[in-house]
Amino acid sequence: MYYNGHMRGGEIQVNERIKIIRKKLDLTQQEFADKLGIARNNIAGYETCKRSPSDAVVSLICAKCNVNEAWLRTGEGEMFEQLTDQQKLMKYTAMLLKDKDSVMATAIKNFIITYEQLDDTSKKVLEDVAIKYLENMKKGQ
Repeated sequence: MYYNGHMRGGEIQVNERIKIIRKKLDLTQQEFADKLGIARNNIAGYETCKRSPSDAVVSLICAKCNVNEAWLRTGEGEMFEQLTDQQKLMKYTAMLLKDKDSVMATAIKNFIITYEQLDDTSKKVLEDVAIKYLENMKKGQ
């Protein structure tokens, strides 16, 4: 899908919204490009309307920056996704697990595999330990 980055009838288009997102995140073009894993000149091209972002780039911005895709594409709704704490945790965990080379991703995967290999009694003990750990964290111990 092609996006016209210019103003139409006073309406802000995708290209301008990309710049708004970058500035809201307080990132330089280079920092934003690094976050997305694309070249800085692509960001500059989008912001100056010299190039239009592909669907893949729009999806990447939304995934990496927690941007509401409807807002980025149309300007409708909130700029950032309004997620519950549980949804944020699930989204972050999914992003983390996609990074196959991440030490954290490997640790999480191994923990899950190990947990699934436990019998029900051992799972219950581990859950009890986790609950006690969280209670102690809340108490500041």
